[in-house]
Amino acid sequence: MSDAVLRYRAPAQVLHWLTALAVITGVTLGFAMLNVGQGPLQNKLFDLHRSFGALILTLTGLRLLWRLYSPPPPMTTDMPAWQARTAHVTHILLYVLLFVVPLVGWAGTSAFGARIPVFGLFDLPMILEKNKEVADILLPLHAALALSLCGLLILHIGAALHHHFVRKDNTLRRMLPKI
Repeated sequence: MSDAVLRYRAPAQVLHWLTALAVITGVTLGFAMLNVGQGPLQNKLFDLHRSFGALILTLTGLRLLWRLYSPPPPMTTDMPAWQARTAHVTHILLYVLLFVVPLVGWAGTSAFGARIPVFGLFDLPMILEKNKEVADILLPLHAALALSLCGLLILHIGAALHHHFVRKDNTLRRMLPKI
């Protein structure tokens, strides 16, 4: 197969890297908002974190729609079966968490009773009634799921780097623009 056949198409690449940037930003904001003192800066960080959560949810939906329209290219043929299965399961789990983490955060924030402004443009609707007990369950769950997502992302990045620098195959290049 030619290199062009093995590459993801440009929309998939753009959505992938925008999602990666949004997740890194959202996680960074999540840690920052919990480690600054209460006040206007923390409130702004919470709003930005929630905005990036909405962006991640949107980008993930667009990625899945694009994937239905344009299925991904086949994996490199010389990959051991266990690696192909692991990659497949990891991708499924990444997509699940890219949906579940923001949704649990949205539900927890709604249960907490806080607004969810999206980059100052509009507010997301509340999806649960205010309920402190529910918020006290959902918000720590959101954090735990986000850390799980981070762990899977580290595995994903490590595998891509392993394929690029150790195996020296085209796995990483498939998600990079043709130069």
